[in-house]
Amino acid sequence: MTIPKVKKEEQLNLESLTWGDLTWVNIERPTERETKYLAENYPFHPLDLDDCLSRIQRPKIDEYKDYLFLVFHFPVFSKEARVTTPGQLSVFIGQNYLITLHKGELKPLVKLFKECQIDEESRQENFSQGSSYLLYRIIDRLVDYCLPILNKIGNNIEQVEDNIFSSRRLPRAIEEISTLRRDVIAFRRIIWPMRAVIGSLEPKVRRFTKTDLAVYFGDMVDHVDRIWDGLDEYKEIIEGLNDTHDSLANNRTNEVMRILTIVATIFFPITLVASIWGMNIPLPFQRSSYSLLYIILIMAGIIGGMLYFFRRRRWI
Repeated sequence: MTIPKVKKEEQLNLESLTWGDLTWVNIERPTERETKYLAENYPFHPLDLDDCLSRIQRPKIDEYKDYLFLVFHFPVFSKEARVTTPGQLSVFIGQNYLITLHKGELKPLVKLFKECQIDEESRQENFSQGSSYLLYRIIDRLVDYCLPILNKIGNNIEQVEDNIFSSRRLPRAIEEISTLRRDVIAFRRIIWPMRAVIGSLEPKVRRFTKTDLAVYFGDMVDHVDRIWDGLDEYKEIIEGLNDTHDSLANNRTNEVMRILTIVATIFFPITLVASIWGMNIPLPFQRSSYSLLYIILIMAGIIGGMLYFFRRRRWI
């Protein structure tokens, strides 16, 4: 049995793992030192190495004679900002090697590399069928990692839905809806270009393995499509919740305005009565000892009559 080799290059943020003829080089937070090392030891195009250091690149596949250069984006949820941000993964794949470059925020990738370091069965399972299968295992884990993030968005949508129909939380619901909408839009912007890249990946990496991986990559494409369908569904739900919130808010505002209008309408005639009897001119009941009682009864009669009228017209 071939003994796997695990080593960490001196002064480089680089780890490599070899099993049989296949070597996996994992680089977290790459700098110019790491790209210079790759340029000296591999036949990579300088533009591809520059792309590894750029802040953001569109997902793509660059095909060369001896290798492929791949760029992937996967969602990383930020708890502080409550929004999904893209985590970039750059990959060089050749016949006997696979090189991954990332910022260390893609937890499934970091976990898989550690598993291969410490577990013999994991190394054999992931390395035995060539670099193409190892790439599949990495991408498949990262795609599956999208599902918990998608479920988290679904749970947040359910919570917002409950808040919308709670009168105490209605004023804050619009802020929560806006946050969810931003999160879904950010997620969709990550997944949309990834669908084309992953969908066309299997025919291009087929030359690096003797195993037929069409079924494996087809299953991974199905997972990506399921994620996209879920995002489409959440987008429609959020739009519906926004319309529902607007309807409830407008109805609540109309209810308040209706009550205030009724109160103002009732107080207008009794204010008029109080103003007339407050003038310094001779008026009925002014000299009576019961003048205040008469005025109060007149006001009460006006209020009662208006309330009866409003009730008959079904305004209240």
